[in-house]
Amino acid sequence: MHRHINLLREFSIPLISGIVVALVWSNLFPESYHHFNHDPLIGPLNFHFLTNDLFMVLFFGIAAAEITQSCLPGGDLHPLNKAINPLMATMGGIAGPVLVYFGLNALIGDPALTRGWGIPTATDIALAWLVARIVFGSRHPAISFLLLLAIADDAVGLAIIAIFYPDPGQPAQPVWLLLIVIGMVIAFMLRRFKVQSYWPYLLVGGVLSWAGLFKAHLHPALSLVFIVPFFPHSHRETMHIFEGDPADHSTMHYFEQEWKIVVDFGMFMFGLANAGVRFTSIGNATWLVLASLVIGKTSGIFTMGWLGQRLGYPLPAKVRTKELALVGLIAGIGLTVALFVAGEAFTEPVVQGAAKMGALCSAGCAVAAIVLGRLLKVRRIF
Repeated sequence: MHRHINLLREFSIPLISGIVVALVWSNLFPESYHHFNHDPLIGPLNFHFLTNDLFMVLFFGIAAAEITQSCLPGGDLHPLNKAINPLMATMGGIAGPVLVYFGLNALIGDPALTRGWGIPTATDIALAWLVARIVFGSRHPAISFLLLLAIADDAVGLAIIAIFYPDPGQPAQPVWLLLIVIGMVIAFMLRRFKVQSYWPYLLVGGVLSWAGLFKAHLHPALSLVFIVPFFPHSHRETMHIFEGDPADHSTMHYFEQEWKIVVDFGMFMFGLANAGVRFTSIGNATWLVLASLVIGKTSGIFTMGWLGQRLGYPLPAKVRTKELALVGLIAGIGLTVALFVAGEAFTEPVVQGAAKMGALCSAGCAVAAIVLGRLLKVRRIF
């Protein structure tokens, strides 16, 4: 049973299942799907709010734990010069799609679509990891490189939501961000007093951070990103991203170990809440988002990774031109956060649906990367 559960998690079956159910439900019974997603479910809270504003807090909390651990001695981001090239590639993976989006939108000439520029900036971490393992094998250095830039550009994607996609009916109120500072101070003090349970960090620091973002009218999904780095953790990282160390008994390790299975299976909820797009919604926004992810991500990551190497910041061992191009193509899979941003960028249902369809179609990058990997005879490492 444990083996079967791990296979479901490893192949992102919950997320994919949620997307399939949402697509079928929303196209066969659109009114029923809309009521399920937006009618009150628990008190005044609807399923969409429970998923995007509460559950996704855990998703990005796990990502914050991975980034924190990768910055430790022995981690993939330590020392700093090891992080320069993937972070440069991240910049390319954000700037490339934005430039392609604006350029194509200028040709299409629809000012109403301008707000969607942030949608193609993010990469689906789980699916990118899965596809990279198929293309490169489970132990290829290209996988760590890809995961680092995927986590970084997903964090930027959430920052883009907070800064560029505020609710027009509720202008930002920055004074409430002081609650985040208070939450961070409390988390710091808890660590100083060697509190080992992660619950006080979550229930005090995390709740204050969430409330600060929510009251400031910014998206609260990032709330744990400010708190998780204060969790007590080991002084050295011995594993790669998403690889658990059985010898690690720190607070951060237990938080990740105990909640990652909840997040992995909870991604069914995310797919169900966000992927309900009608096939009749295909439009200009679909092609803008899809082209920006496929062309912009691939070219942006390849260009900046190549430039970083020329500037003296090397790519990982065994990552050459063809591997770097494949990393860029795989990073074009923009489901999770792209769907998330699309829901914030557009409020008009038809345009929002068309943009989400572009994010869903980007899953085709997975097939293209697998086929190209075979044609280019990329050496797989296990």
